[in-house]
Amino acid sequence: MPQFSYTARDKSGAIEKGTMSASDRQAATASLMEKGITPLLVKETVGGTGVKKELSIPFLKKKVSLNDKVIFSRQFSTMINAGVPIVQSLAILREQATSSFFQKVIAECSKKVEGGSTLSSALAEHPTVFSSVYINMVKAGETGGILDEVLDRLATQQEKDAEIVSKVKGAMTYPAVIFSVTIGAFVFLMTAIVPGLAGIFAGQGAKLPVYTLVMLAISHGLTHYGLYIGAVLVALAAVLNRFIHTYKGRRVWDRFLLHMPVIGAILEKVNVARFARTFGSLMSSGISVLDALNVTSSALTNTVYSDGLIRVASEVKNGKSVSEPLKALKAFPPIVSQMVAVGEETGQMDTILVKLAGFYEREVDTVIASITSIIEPILIIALGGMVGFIVISVFGPISALSNTI
Repeated sequence: MPQFSYTARDKSGAIEKGTMSASDRQAATASLMEKGITPLLVKETVGGTGVKKELSIPFLKKKVSLNDKVIFSRQFSTMINAGVPIVQSLAILREQATSSFFQKVIAECSKKVEGGSTLSSALAEHPTVFSSVYINMVKAGETGGILDEVLDRLATQQEKDAEIVSKVKGAMTYPAVIFSVTIGAFVFLMTAIVPGLAGIFAGQGAKLPVYTLVMLAISHGLTHYGLYIGAVLVALAAVLNRFIHTYKGRRVWDRFLLHMPVIGAILEKVNVARFARTFGSLMSSGISVLDALNVTSSALTNTVYSDGLIRVASEVKNGKSVSEPLKALKAFPPIVSQMVAVGEETGQMDTILVKLAGFYEREVDTVIASITSIIEPILIIALGGMVGFIVISVFGPISALSNTI
């Protein structure tokens, strides 16, 4: 039977740790609650010892997965709500972390807090793990005495972000694989099969149709100049990549992506959803409008939206409302500024923005579902067209030659 380690609070309020056997995690939690113990963390151990191992490759950049941060935030919120001190909570969370790198980060944060630093300041020393949004919301939670609520909101926000990213990547993976296979098959046929047929056609001296001549020209180019063509394509890709990583290039690229069919619609909905959820979460945490706008701008991946929010923040600093300069930004649909205006009038900005985020997240689901339903027949038609072109180009002249013979 699986073994579970647990951290719980007994009836007197003391923290209790131990291990127990149970059929699953839910059964272990229920067993603790039946004994009158409030479970804070229940985790299955590996081989009953709780030993965790991780493969470490020095030259790879160390990261903490989004899922690890979601679990960290959710469990941290539960312990703070249960009255567990921050330092003790961090010590427990360090033991529960599956990544040795994350364990080290949590240990360093715990040491800082124990030395008198605030939690937000300790987290800020690890910007590659905790974003500016995360740090600012934690800071607001500490100031307002609602750290447990803020951590719970952060977990929810991270889960929503991960869900959207996962769906977008999933929708793009299938066509990318099929496209790669199609290009690979085409290159193989042009370089391995067609050159042999070209010799047959040349030997017979027959007059070939235009489409066959086109196929032979493509085959000749790939066979004799394939390496040069590949080198040019790699060089162009490298130049484009370098250009995209410049200040001006990134903005040109982001605008180009927003104007692309289908991809532009997905990017718009993803960025609006992230803006609404992040800005709403920051506002509900008690962060000022100006700070919330600046922090939210850093959370958006597309510079058209992040630059736009910086301009909105500048206008707000000069005394304008959020909805007024937001309305002037063409990247944001009109409904966004209208909903923000309603939120300003009613004083329920955070609630309205969270609902708006939910609406656009569902819109992302709808667009991705529609793309998935039409992408397969389009790819099949493209693949069939390529095969048909080659078949007609090859067997047309062969049939004419056989008739002549």
